[in-house]
Amino acid sequence: MTRLRRMMHEELERRNYSPRSTECYIPAVEDFARNFHRPPDQLGPEHIRQYQTYLFRQSKLDPNTVNQRLGALRFSFVRTLRRPWSVAETPYPKKVLRLPNELSQEEVAQLINAAPTPFYRILLMTLYATGARRAEVAHLKVSDIDSQRMVIHIQGGKGRNPWGTKP
Repeated sequence: MTRLRRMMHEELERRNYSPRSTECYIPAVEDFARNFHRPPDQLGPEHIRQYQTYLFRQSKLDPNTVNQRLGALRFSFVRTLRRPWSVAETPYPKKVLRLPNELSQEEVAQLINAAPTPFYRILLMTLYATGARRAEVAHLKVSDIDSQRMVIHIQGGKGRNPWGTKP
């Protein structure tokens, strides 16, 4: 592991970034450096601008993916390399908001009935009935279920909100 990569990894850990963010950020910075055949500490704002253009034109990446890559570079430059970052020089593309695909009642029933075990069936039913995230349901405990009030308490949901409750 290179010195810069180790520094970035430590900075992500110190700031309590999620493991998923680390999995995305480090390869994004590596790709940036690989694109110019130089380490990130030898690159500057002009390289970032060129890389952003490359991501859209050659790689044909979705604007949301480009935003994620720019976030990784901003973190690397500001937090790891302690360099300034100008949003004016590196504008973020407009975020693409997509509505989720809705499943019909028949499709939901097919999905639940296709579960290989009763355990998976209960997980799918809980996900569908509550609208909770996968990780939230995976971390549920029996004590999180209030049968009397018909409420499930989600502990440490997205954003680690300990008070988040899904009815």
